[in-house]
Amino acid sequence: MRLRLTLLSFPLVVFICLTSVAIKSAATPSSVASSSTSSFFSMPLWFESFKQTATPRQMYQFLQAMPKGGDLHHHLSGSGFSEWWYELAADPTKNGGYTYYTLVSNTLCHSGKQSALRFHTISKTTWARLPPCIQKNYTELGLLDDNLKREFMDSIRLHTPSEGREEFFSTHWQRLNELTANPTLVSKILLRNMQAYQKENLQYLETQVNVRYTKKPDGSPYTPDEALGIYTDMLASDEAQATQVTVRFQYALVRFLPDAEAQLEWIYDFVDSHRDLYVGINLVGREDDMNGQPKRFASTLRKLRAKYPKVSLAFHAGESETADTNVRDTLLLGAERIGHGLNTIFDPDTLLLMRNGQYLIEINLISNLLLEYIPSYDAHPFPEYLRTGIPTALSTDDRGMFDSTLTDEFYVAVTEFNLSWEEVLTLGTNSLQYSFLQPDEKAQQLALYHQRIAGFERLVAVDNVTTPTLKFRAFICTFESELCSNDKD
Repeated sequence: MRLRLTLLSFPLVVFICLTSVAIKSAATPSSVASSSTSSFFSMPLWFESFKQTATPRQMYQFLQAMPKGGDLHHHLSGSGFSEWWYELAADPTKNGGYTYYTLVSNTLCHSGKQSALRFHTISKTTWARLPPCIQKNYTELGLLDDNLKREFMDSIRLHTPSEGREEFFSTHWQRLNELTANPTLVSKILLRNMQAYQKENLQYLETQVNVRYTKKPDGSPYTPDEALGIYTDMLASDEAQATQVTVRFQYALVRFLPDAEAQLEWIYDFVDSHRDLYVGINLVGREDDMNGQPKRFASTLRKLRAKYPKVSLAFHAGESETADTNVRDTLLLGAERIGHGLNTIFDPDTLLLMRNGQYLIEINLISNLLLEYIPSYDAHPFPEYLRTGIPTALSTDDRGMFDSTLTDEFYVAVTEFNLSWEEVLTLGTNSLQYSFLQPDEKAQQLALYHQRIAGFERLVAVDNVTTPTLKFRAFICTFESELCSNDKD
């Protein structure tokens, strides 16, 4: 489908460019198209004109079609859209032979441990060990009627305005529960992500994949290497290769766990042994749990650094609406990327340290709003970071649970903060420059991104950008309702 993006005639755009000082992109040398008919075309000037006159649908189509670099802050278990989880979990032929049961009622029983969380989901082997009275509270996932199916899917996404931080942290993963211990199912969630990212023109994904404590259909454990083999087989499949999305893994540690230090030691050893696929470690979890404060891990990390070559670290830090020292303390631990970094704005010394430096803040605009860390985008520090030289990149966090996409993140950024084309490209470049890829792979990804951007700019210059039919997720329909109306341009 040919997408008409330009709202000014091409001769007028050329006239504007001829009578203005040429603007060169700070992120890529591809600002000037190479064909003779567009030799004076300036993408930065065109984008400024486009922003002033584009409808929401035209802007979204443009951002959907635009080449994107990487998504660096990506929880795999939180990235599956609810319909993906249901389709795969409910069908043993698609999930590796597992059958699951989910809690649909709460009839009180006098014996046995039971969950009070509706749609808490367990494997058949776990269900079979429950007392008969408790078993009756569960229904096989594949046998849910239409109403229960819809309620199940709603239960693992933030789908009403009343839901927020507590709902997200206290119920979502607890409902998924044993689904995330199935490497076949979760590897297919990863494949679905890769296929969706292909449609968004993303080229690199750095996602969090844990393979310890996974289980086979009979409840027996996989070894970590067996579980990882399921992922590597998926990545080598024709379906995955067809997406042309490069994928690398981080290993995630929930930092407030009682045995977090021992787990970190195991993770270091595992990542060191699998550096072909694992590029780093990420400490995750709520920062308002005092058991997970960064200083807790200082001595463990020093011991591990004495034993292993460098392992890159990305920590969640600064995901708070109040001032604290978490970002500074995290940098002292050796982290190179900060997930969220919202409250860094309250720490002038750390802000100065990060300016034009080696540390990136992974910006998650939609997550920060839906989890109520900001009341509105007027309060988000992202433009301050971006425009004072603190490296930033947009990412999706738990996009499945937020029912959003990376294109949605760019749409929010462009429309809320009036990004220039140079700033858009800076975000894309940063998402690769600050990846944990090895230097040669990083250079290849950056060269590919600049090549793709140059080709895209040439298509824009001749008004010949194409895009697949758009499918809007729930977040963007709420944020920009005009996008999801029946009116067509």
